[in-house]
Amino acid sequence: MAAGEERAASEVLRALARHLNCLNEDSKTTRKRALEAIKRETIDKGLSSGVLQDVFTCLLKSLLKCLSDPMERCRETAIHMLGDFIRCVPQPEDSLPYLMPALTQRLGGKEILEPAEELRLSMVEVLTLTVEVCGRHLAPYLDDMMKILQRTIVDPFPDVKRESCKCTVHFAKSVPEHFHMQAESLVKPLMQTISHQHSRVRVSTIEATGAVIQYGTGKNVDDVLSHLAQRLFDDSPQVRKAVTVVVGDWLLHLRDRYSYFHKLIPLLLSSLSDDIPEISQLAADLWRQTGTLWEQENEDDLKDKMDFLLTPPDLYPAGVERPGLGCRELVVRNLSNLLPALARDVLDWVAGTRVKTAQLLYALLLHAEDHCTQHLQLLLSTLYRACTDPERDVVTNCLRSAKLLGTFVSPEVFLKLLLVHLETPSSSASPHTPLMVLAAVLGGCSGDLLKPHLQKIADTLVQPDICQEYQQSVYLDQLLSCVDVLLSLCEKDCCSISLQLLQVLVTVQSLSTEPQLTDKAEQSVVSLCKVQGLATVADLYRQHMDQLLQWLSASQKTWTSYTPQRLQLQVIATQSGPVIGEFLPLLMPLLQNCLNPERDPEMRLHIFTMLSKLLLDATHTLDSQRRFCEHLDVFLLELLLPNLVWKAGRTAAAIRTSALSCLLALLQGGAITPGQLLAVEERLSPPVLSALEEDSQLSRLLACRSLSTLLKLIGPSLHPDALNNIYPEVLKRLDDSSEEVRGVALRALGLWLASLGKDYNSQLYSQHLEVLFQQLLLHLDDPNSRVQDTVLEVLKTCSGVHPALLKQEVEAVRDKQRSPVYCDQLLQHIHSLRNDSA
Repeated sequence: MAAGEERAASEVLRALARHLNCLNEDSKTTRKRALEAIKRETIDKGLSSGVLQDVFTCLLKSLLKCLSDPMERCRETAIHMLGDFIRCVPQPEDSLPYLMPALTQRLGGKEILEPAEELRLSMVEVLTLTVEVCGRHLAPYLDDMMKILQRTIVDPFPDVKRESCKCTVHFAKSVPEHFHMQAESLVKPLMQTISHQHSRVRVSTIEATGAVIQYGTGKNVDDVLSHLAQRLFDDSPQVRKAVTVVVGDWLLHLRDRYSYFHKLIPLLLSSLSDDIPEISQLAADLWRQTGTLWEQENEDDLKDKMDFLLTPPDLYPAGVERPGLGCRELVVRNLSNLLPALARDVLDWVAGTRVKTAQLLYALLLHAEDHCTQHLQLLLSTLYRACTDPERDVVTNCLRSAKLLGTFVSPEVFLKLLLVHLETPSSSASPHTPLMVLAAVLGGCSGDLLKPHLQKIADTLVQPDICQEYQQSVYLDQLLSCVDVLLSLCEKDCCSISLQLLQVLVTVQSLSTEPQLTDKAEQSVVSLCKVQGLATVADLYRQHMDQLLQWLSASQKTWTSYTPQRLQLQVIATQSGPVIGEFLPLLMPLLQNCLNPERDPEMRLHIFTMLSKLLLDATHTLDSQRRFCEHLDVFLLELLLPNLVWKAGRTAAAIRTSALSCLLALLQGGAITPGQLLAVEERLSPPVLSALEEDSQLSRLLACRSLSTLLKLIGPSLHPDALNNIYPEVLKRLDDSSEEVRGVALRALGLWLASLGKDYNSQLYSQHLEVLFQQLLLHLDDPNSRVQDTVLEVLKTCSGVHPALLKQEVEAVRDKQRSPVYCDQLLQHIHSLRNDSA
């Protein structure tokens, strides 16, 4: 020190002598004023650094003593002065022998002596400043530093925690050759603080953890990894960014990083899928640097690959940048260690963990490329379980991973496993997940590679145990997805498996209970037509109808109302349109077997319902070729009439009702000509007339309508005896409990009367007409005015059959009627008819 600076220092110290003495006074105010005066005479005067160094040396012990002053303001002033001196003096390390024990006493004991939060913060700030300016000179005070940091890192005041973490980072960098000896002691307090509620504290703790591990022995990586992994789910982007930076730094600079690659790589790759672009880009840059560094360090081992493996695979995902060789090799060499952990974590009870794991799996497979072939069994079982996850993000990312398998693995390899899993599904996975994974894997492959395996795939999908075993919508949807993938990838090559694909699509439509899924299946049928160059769906069914009906006939003896074949027949018959009429020789034996009265009643009920719909539009379905007449006898005598025979029980009654509905559709749909109907009328009428006595209102109504239609078609051609057999049964229905049945019965009687032609001798059969007139006149006095009007119209119709008899019967009952108006109208009508004839 120069002589001038020594004199200046001596003068300052003489001026401070009285103030130094005042620091020992009992008065708080005196001590406070003394400290403020000392500050004014030293720090505030702008003395040279040399003078301040000398003054600081003399004042140090007094200032340190003030750290224990009872008055908070005195302690605060002393702390600030210490910080100012350390910042300004040229040799702050000279104060360490006294400063460090004092700070350790105040901050590093079992109980922190400093009660004021703000002052503890100031002390830690002074400690940080000391580390920054003293650097390696703090090495002898390693124990004191660790004692302080262990306590202050877990301090209740958040700002103290942050400053302590900052101090830890600086200290680790300042004395790296000594820090590692006690770095382990900071791991526990840091892990206690890493989940603090303040995000800034968590960020600082993560940064401090990075320094402690980086400059430590490296043995505590396992102790902190789980905590860092949890911070990847943090709501704060800054916290996730801090984790990314720390893990990336370890991968680049940690001394023993090769031993921890399999544990650090997942953390950094998880950040690649972060929602914040800045974080994902940062992770990508760090990962790229890691791969480049590893590539440089292992250049000799990678020489051949660096020369020949530069071209990406043909089906590499569009818009995705291929990772560098070093990055890919790092993943490949650690994949066997990573996948078992992923298979476990993808089933974690925390949804966020499952989502991150699914995203990580995609990133790993993108790096592994064709090397994932050797892990295919584990990957597929993992995907099966993960695809049942209720979280949509998990399923989406797993399907992306499955698509990569199709890109990188040969179809010959993945189909050996996937198709076996379809046939024998694992008990731990849902039935639909193998189909879901298969569709995704196929989606990643190319049509040319799949072409040799199409037959095998189609034969597997069409197996009854696969396409008919489950009726859940999610299962059918995935089955449909497999077909759609094949159609979109292979297009014209699907001609060879058109029949199998159509069988699958028919099954999906037959088992589906959701209109959206049914519509989707119908669109797939249209797509199947397009890839084969067929104009309509009918052309597709015409191409395969023979095989489809044989396919159904093979199992017809085992059909029940619960088997899917009955529904498959319904889909084929209704969707094929006019084509079904071209294959009646194959269809009729099938129907004949299904409608046997000994077969399952509910199944017969459904078959009759299907036939009713078809017969209502017979010219565009069953009779499209005008050949239905050739099978009419079989249809009526062996299919329909046996099911109209009366049997006890409600089930049998329901069957008769459905058979009557089918008969009515036959009569109204135009599939039977009047001549054909006349030929079978003698066998057809008795069961229909018998049905008029059914307990079921619907059955009676259908029977009346069937008779009406029959009379309309062939009434005038019927023999009088056949006509006389009909009207008595219909008359009984005028007293039916159902107004609707009564109305239809009256219209039937009108048609019956209109059917009386020249062959009907009104004189010979006058007794029949008398009974009919009497019954109709009885109902002319019905309380229901609509019935009266209908009866009047019917009687007017028959007035020309035997006018005299009708007039006689009307006059006989006129005076007995409650309202003779209708009788008067009828008599007037008869009189006008006579005048016309005269």
